[in-house]
Amino acid sequence: MPVVLVANPKGGVGKSTLATNIAGYFASRGHAVMLGDVDRQQSAQLWLSLRPSQAAPIRGWAAQGDGSIVRPPAGTTHAVLDTPAGLHGWRFKEVLALADRVVVPVQPSLFDIYATRDFLDRLAQRADGKGAHRVGLVGMRVNGRTLAAERLREFAAQLGMPLVTELRETQNYVQLAAHGLTLFDLSPARYERDLAQWQPLVDWLEG
Repeated sequence: MPVVLVANPKGGVGKSTLATNIAGYFASRGHAVMLGDVDRQQSAQLWLSLRPSQAAPIRGWAAQGDGSIVRPPAGTTHAVLDTPAGLHGWRFKEVLALADRVVVPVQPSLFDIYATRDFLDRLAQRADGKGAHRVGLVGMRVNGRTLAAERLREFAAQLGMPLVTELRETQNYVQLAAHGLTLFDLSPARYERDLAQWQPLVDWLEG
């Protein structure tokens, strides 16, 4: 069962946006998906409570009272785990041990890039034989024609980690989240540009 971990030690970089839309993609393909939330803000669980009954089903995957993660029950085919800012210590080890893919959202600012550097170094140190290909960066709120975007690409190249895709800043994600929906729940024609940006990430997750 593939488990996708969405993580970054910095808050406000788009972890929940990525986690919910990844779960929405898997659900749109007919998979039995669970969306977990280790974040105290419980953003993913709030989003699930807003999800309409006619949308492709996504079940919640709750942590235990002490914050530790339980494995999804039998029948789950795909799992996505949203994580809090400042993830470290035993919880970091625990969730990383579960993950087949680690998606790290990064915004194209100097401060965000370097705030993420130590976390990526820790990920590389803990690669358990599967190698750095387990980790993929996703540029969030990126204007591809700016110097900031170019710095983000250079940063990924220096690390030797794939910058899987760059997602633009758009109110589409905000509007969909307010109704418990994702890009993959409605007509593709409405979100053609955004879905095109998601395709490299979808390919990487399925690869």
